[in-house]
Amino acid sequence: MLALTYSLLWYTIKEKGFFKMQTAIKESTSDKQFMLSGRMKDLVLSYVPDDMLLNDLVGFFTAFSDFTRLKILSALSISEMCVTDLSVLLAINQTTVSHQLRLLKNLGAVISRREGKVIYYALKDELVSDVLLKGVEYLGF
Repeated sequence: MLALTYSLLWYTIKEKGFFKMQTAIKESTSDKQFMLSGRMKDLVLSYVPDDMLLNDLVGFFTAFSDFTRLKILSALSISEMCVTDLSVLLAINQTTVSHQLRLLKNLGAVISRREGKVIYYALKDELVSDVLLKGVEYLGF
């Protein structure tokens, strides 16, 4: 019968995106019983991110939660493109493409560069493409 009180929390990001919560835990007695062993509780708590990090993760996965954004991200995983090219290739209204690219840029999934009057968009990191591929792999395609 233990209730865990957190006295110090901080996170470090480990290799390949695994999260490790390093914490000093103060134990106090309570009337709650756990079916898990103390070791398993500690293990679970060591991998559950804090609210701030969870909020960032929700933002990251928001990029993948829309049909149009997925089409755009898939296209950008092949080559950088301007709004016009994306609009024509994907058969999506140009205003919609611009809106989604702005959102993806704000989420940190894409970057842009200007060449004269044309702005080209590209994936910010290869990891975005890797997440798409893992999703496809998960679905069995």
